[in-house]
Amino acid sequence: MPYVNIRITGALSREQKAKIATEITDTLERIAHKPKSYTYITFDELSDENWAIAGKLLNEE
Repeated sequence: MPYVNIRITGALSREQKAKIATEITDTLERIAHKPKSYTYITFDELSDENWAIAGKLLNEE
């Protein structure tokens, strides 16, 4: 059973999440031969202050 967790800064619209979920589910079905009903996807939308790259929080740049 595939479980996909998407972590992203900022917010996605409902439509964007639906498109991403469809694309990932279709890809897993096509390439990994996993039935769509087996694929679970979660979205974690985080603020810039909760991400750091090269020692700097994204909201500091």
